[in-house]
Amino acid sequence: MSSKYEWNLEEIFENKEDFNNMEESLKKDLEKINSYQGKLCNSSDNLYNCYKIYEQALEKYEKLYGYGMLYYNLDMSNQEGIKLYKEVESLGTEFGTKTSFIEPEITYSENGIIEKYLNEDKKLLRYKRDILDILKEKEHILSKEEENLLANYSEIFSSPENTFEILTNAEFEFGKLKDENEKEQELTESNYTIYLKSKNENVRKQAFNLMYDKYSKFINTISELYLSNVKMTSVTAKLRKYKSSLDMATKNDDASIKVYDELIKAIDKGLEVNHKFINLKKKLLKKEDFHMYDLYVNPFEEEKDEITYEEARKEVENALSVMGKEYTDKLKEAFDNNWVDVYAKANKKSGAYSMGIYNVHPFVLLNFVNSKRDVSTIAHELGHSMHSYYSSSNQTIIDANYTIMVAEVASTVNELLLSNYQIKNEKDKVKKAELLYELLEMIRATLFRQAMFAEFEKTVHEKIENGNTLSSENLNSIYYDLNKKYFGNNMIVDEKIKYEWARIPHFYSDFYVYKYATGISCAINIANNILGQGETFIKKYIEMLKQGCSKKSIELLKMVDIDLEKEDVYKSAIDFYNEKIKELEKLI
Repeated sequence: MSSKYEWNLEEIFENKEDFNNMEESLKKDLEKINSYQGKLCNSSDNLYNCYKIYEQALEKYEKLYGYGMLYYNLDMSNQEGIKLYKEVESLGTEFGTKTSFIEPEITYSENGIIEKYLNEDKKLLRYKRDILDILKEKEHILSKEEENLLANYSEIFSSPENTFEILTNAEFEFGKLKDENEKEQELTESNYTIYLKSKNENVRKQAFNLMYDKYSKFINTISELYLSNVKMTSVTAKLRKYKSSLDMATKNDDASIKVYDELIKAIDKGLEVNHKFINLKKKLLKKEDFHMYDLYVNPFEEEKDEITYEEARKEVENALSVMGKEYTDKLKEAFDNNWVDVYAKANKKSGAYSMGIYNVHPFVLLNFVNSKRDVSTIAHELGHSMHSYYSSSNQTIIDANYTIMVAEVASTVNELLLSNYQIKNEKDKVKKAELLYELLEMIRATLFRQAMFAEFEKTVHEKIENGNTLSSENLNSIYYDLNKKYFGNNMIVDEKIKYEWARIPHFYSDFYVYKYATGISCAINIANNILGQGETFIKKYIEMLKQGCSKKSIELLKMVDIDLEKEDVYKSAIDFYNEKIKELEKLI
């Protein structure tokens, strides 16, 4: 396969010797940082010099970790890659351990001394935001000894997620199904959604059953992994004196429990709009019994769901040209200069992501299988990449790493702009209906489906924190009941869907998924303003992307006229969903 479709990891390190040299350099930096332990706050010079070394160490670590993770993700069965990833994970533990004294020493410094340093020493302005954030979190910072202890356990804490990933990515074999042409095909996580979108009901049903038969056999093991992760998070939240694991997660996102609750409340009020779309799906497919495995079929799709990568690229570039020359020139650079590892391969990590590496560039992992759905994935991941580019170009490495709360806005804005472009430029009525249907399905999957995941997580964490003992049966039951609630009475909620929660890797990043739902709610508002107001609003939006984490997420979004703690932003997203349902009904 041509190298133009693959990452060039030599942009990070030309060879293993360069990797080893930087690792050695980082370890020396960590020793220098550690030498300030016990005297960090004795003077403003000590505080500045420690932070200066910390900043350069962080950049080195990001390159080392990024290289190890990217190399491993290309082939998760490769022993060299596994070893390298374990090496950078251990390095992360060492990094955390050697720097763990910084927060507690700032937190428990002599009253007012840090503020005095910040006011008098201009050199510290570079690190002011981070230092003030530490002081604000004083009640959640433990003693130096306790922080050091937790840092040493960080590698162990990631064990449930790592085990889950190895089990499901490298060791699961789902078996074979017969496709539309009666040819045997191997089912994988990467091609599962393709078969679920097949017009042939038997193909869809085979894929659904094969997938969940496998998960049902391992449901007790996966339940134990997931519950261990939940308990670990809950214990950490308690140790750090948060009200709950949800309180800890939302505060770390620069959000709040109110944001989470307002989202769930608004979605609950708008469920009949989702039921309305489910009922329309059922009518369009002309099915008396509408099953979970029928959910992803686009009834307007007439030709085979295929597109080349070059065609997909052109579509993304055209759709995002509305963002202006600077934005689109950087997109072209991403496509032309190996930012993207394109095609699905054996043992490659499933799914897609964008990973920014400071002073290099973002790296995008795709599993492109020539599906039209992949076009949206490309736009989505490049939204993350452009966000990383803008924040890294305008902030220090300490302030460049924006929260996921804001990241999912940038990615989803790109998806919506792509969808608008495709629908607007399509002349064929049936094809336009197909695209409208895809937009509605994207909103359903990102807003309502992710909100359902968020409600599942909230329920499980609350039960654990209230002292309940949960089993795989309890988790299955909670998830099954939520499906019934979200899909309504006109759908057969198949028994095997109760195992679907066990497939969701994001559940190992506690309270991650709600940010997809808040993200699309914000993105709908932003995309509409980009299309309606043009350059004036685009400047405001890009200025927000440049901020990294130099401002709190809620405050950042206020730069583009969005308040996440108010129900209005979610209601307007549901109203947009409802309008598009009506538009599709009118078109057909």
